[in-house]
Amino acid sequence: MKQTTYPPDRPPVLEQNKGTTTGAPRPRRRPRSPQWAAWAFLTPVTLYLGLFYAYPLYRNLDLSLRHYTVRSFVQGDAPFTGLANYRTVFDDPTFGPALTHTVVFTAVCLFLQYAIGLVLAVFFNQSFRLSATLRALFLVPWLLPLIVSASTWSWMLNSDSGIVNAALHVIGIDPVNWLTSPSWSLTSVIIANVWIGIPFNLVVLYSGLQSIPASLYEAAALDGANAWRRFWHITFPLLRPVSAVTLLLGLVYTLKVFDIIWIMTKGGPADSSTTFATWSYRLGFGNLLPAFGPGAAVGNLLVVAALVFGLVYLRVQRKQALA
Repeated sequence: MKQTTYPPDRPPVLEQNKGTTTGAPRPRRRPRSPQWAAWAFLTPVTLYLGLFYAYPLYRNLDLSLRHYTVRSFVQGDAPFTGLANYRTVFDDPTFGPALTHTVVFTAVCLFLQYAIGLVLAVFFNQSFRLSATLRALFLVPWLLPLIVSASTWSWMLNSDSGIVNAALHVIGIDPVNWLTSPSWSLTSVIIANVWIGIPFNLVVLYSGLQSIPASLYEAAALDGANAWRRFWHITFPLLRPVSAVTLLLGLVYTLKVFDIIWIMTKGGPADSSTTFATWSYRLGFGNLLPAFGPGAAVGNLLVVAALVFGLVYLRVQRKQALA
């Protein structure tokens, strides 16, 4: 039998049943670029942000830069006035009290909600019976609709038939005009908003406490550290990232609180509990002749304030990550 030999510089011929064919191997198909999949996932989010965030912000900015009346609001032929609406807002005598009330309302609510929520989170972090049940009960204010919570506090703080004044009468204290006195109206809405916001701080801070290793507390106890030192040197520093998120979200929420104040006091009496949120609504919708432009300008001031604090938070987080 004759044996076939091949030159060293030629590849062997592929023999098949129907003859002999030669050829280079087929090139592999390149996998399709995953870019189309990324765009497919981004499209719904982009549409959502555009329709429900970017467009309303654009419309609000447009409202604040034009002189809108009811007729021009419908027909869309409002003249451009530039920053005239913002000058009107700054020159309004309500601007100073509204700014002060907004700052006081936001700062006091943030501090009390965080402080009380942190105390409760540390308390529930201890293992004891009925801990889960009590935590669930503390979530009730957060789960209730805001209109229900505000109406309940309006009834409780009523000057004539409220349960709070009834309790004060029992211990010999004169009744307080919580909702009708300029000295107490802002305090009343702060109490209601703090009560509503405590559960959120409790849940977030409690989750942060669960992530702290118990071995750190055991080592500190062996070194002789008491409960206060363990909290100050272990719990509080390790909760800083969670605390920053909690305070930022609480700040953004508290800046735009409207329904609680409006239901309880409508910003009164005599603008004693008026904030930027209630003032913006009253300018745009609370009068027979609405001032759409100034109302939108006040709303934009709230947006700018929230944006500034958000940028500050991102800068602080970036510095902590690089440290």
